[in-house]
Amino acid sequence: MFDTMNLTKIAAALCSALLVLVLGGWLADKIYSPAHHGEYHGVAWIETDSGDEEEDAAEAEEGPMLDNLLASADLEKGAKVFKKCAACHKLEVGANGVGPHLYAVVDRVVGSVEGFGYSGSLVAVAETWSAENLNGFLTKPSKYAPGTKMSFNGLSKPEDRANLIAYLETISD
Repeated sequence: MFDTMNLTKIAAALCSALLVLVLGGWLADKIYSPAHHGEYHGVAWIETDSGDEEEDAAEAEEGPMLDNLLASADLEKGAKVFKKCAACHKLEVGANGVGPHLYAVVDRVVGSVEGFGYSGSLVAVAETWSAENLNGFLTKPSKYAPGTKMSFNGLSKPEDRANLIAYLETISD
C-alpha cells in the first residue's frame, strides 16, 4: 500500500501546496501592502452621519470663515509662520529650493514655475493658487493633493494659515 511511488506523490503534493501558499502570500503582499502604495491606498472614505446633531453642528462651525480671517490677518505673524516654509521655499523670483519659489504665489497658476518638477497630483487638484486653494493645501498637503511630493504636515490653526496667505499676497509687485 505505501510503496515508494505513493510516498513520492504525497511529498510532491505537500511541497506543491506549500509553494502555492508561499507564492500566494508574496503576491498578495505586493498587491495589497500599504508600504508599496504610499499614504493614499485608493480606498474611498465614506462620511456617515454620527447621529449626534450637536457634534455635527460643532463640526460645521469649525471656526471663522477664511474671508473674515484674511480681513483681520496679521502680516508680522504671517512672516513668522513663513519661517516654517523657508526651509524649502524662497520668496525671490526664480530662486527655487526644494520647493518652487513663492513669489506672487497667490492667484498664480498651479505648476507654472519653470524649471521645477511638480508632482502630477498638484496640477490635478486646482487651476490657480487662490486663497481658498492655499488654505486647503496648507491645512494638510497630503490630504488635499494625495501623492504630492511635499512632506509638510500642514498648519492646523486657521489663523496661522490666514496670516501666511495674507503675507504671501504682499510678496508681489
